[in-house]
Amino acid sequence: WPEEQITFNRDTLLQAVKQGLLPEKEIDTSLRLLFTARMKLGMFDPPSMVPYSRIKPAENDTQAHRELALKAAREAIVLLKNENHFLPLKRDYKTIAVIGPDADSLDAIEGNYNGTPSKPVTVLGGIRRRFSQSKVVYSEGIGLVGAAKSGTPDPLVMARNADLVVLVMGLSPRIEGEEMKFKADGFLGGDRTKIVLPEPQEDLVKKIAALGKPTVLVLMNGGALAVNWSEQHLPAILEAWYPGEEGGAAVAEAIAGDFSPAGRLPVTFYTGVAQLPPFDDYSMANRTYRYFKGEPLFPFGYGLSYTSFGYGKARMSSPSVAAGGTEKVSVDVSNSGSMAGDEVVELYLTHPGVPGAPLRALVGFERIHLAPGESKTVSFTLSGRKLSTVDPNGTRRVTPGKVEVWIGGGQPVAPPGLPKAAGVATQFTITSGASLPD
Repeated sequence: WPEEQITFNRDTLLQAVKQGLLPEKEIDTSLRLLFTARMKLGMFDPPSMVPYSRIKPAENDTQAHRELALKAAREAIVLLKNENHFLPLKRDYKTIAVIGPDADSLDAIEGNYNGTPSKPVTVLGGIRRRFSQSKVVYSEGIGLVGAAKSGTPDPLVMARNADLVVLVMGLSPRIEGEEMKFKADGFLGGDRTKIVLPEPQEDLVKKIAALGKPTVLVLMNGGALAVNWSEQHLPAILEAWYPGEEGGAAVAEAIAGDFSPAGRLPVTFYTGVAQLPPFDDYSMANRTYRYFKGEPLFPFGYGLSYTSFGYGKARMSSPSVAAGGTEKVSVDVSNSGSMAGDEVVELYLTHPGVPGAPLRALVGFERIHLAPGESKTVSFTLSGRKLSTVDPNGTRRVTPGKVEVWIGGGQPVAPPGLPKAAGVATQFTITSGASLPD
């Protein structure tokens, strides 16, 4: 950080402590965590003792690194919609039109806080490489928040003459970020005042959809997007995020069906800012999947697959557990479809009637790979904080009472129109209580 920023932070913290707004012990806690991490990294040790110091420049940006980047991009993709199993593509398409401001954007695959990839693959590049038997045509179509660059081919013409359209829409670190000098409809200094797809992009999506061509929407963004119209009118939607140097290759492979997408949403996709409390309301009421009582566009933990999974009966190690004890829950998960794929097994707990308890809380998850017909046992161990809730006074405690358990490929409920995740429910009882440290 610049020296003036460090000075500002230091002086502000000192003033907050003197005014009684910030307990000094909280600064001590932060410093302890910071310096513990620095010590683990070897920042205070002689270089000869630090394994990182022996990494040579030639070990950077290797083929193994690119393969890992591709693996990460594949695993992050979330299949949000797949009407009538439109994906993976069932046949070859003679001409594929790739359209959108993020289709050939390096920004949209790098994201924020990135290195410099030597061989980046945009979505356009990935589709050209994976569908080499097809004629792939491209138009930026529209800018992120305004007109396309001068000389951009007419997207309605590169769509009308195509057999398949891949729309690559969304955001970019150029318009969403921290303390940016950027202002446009829906954006203010990098903050977002709306969570819908920017209006110029939304208008283009509607115009291309009106052509009646088979269309896939690929979203590239850091924060959630309220793509309500697209969810209602397009057959397939993939969320690719800012997927890294091999992101375009992973998107193309997902469309082709080289693997089954199994990513899950790490945030709730709301239908719009109207579903959110005011930004300056710091209570948790109606925030996040834990306390939100409405019907989101896509819920936290949601994601579809090209195959299907079945869950056997959940098994508890005991019908009850005392505070300080340990409970174990296990379930057999099987691939009941015809394609190999990953399943993300999610474990949610609900504490009925406990003051301050969320509607449900994710306390564990595990990603497994299953061939068609294969089964695996997945187990979770519950103790301490995983059994606890935070009461209205801010005290974390294990509270006696019934605990409802859900193990599945998503939450136990789904908004109308969305498929409910496969899973199984059970329960156990906490027999005694205890307060826990923060």
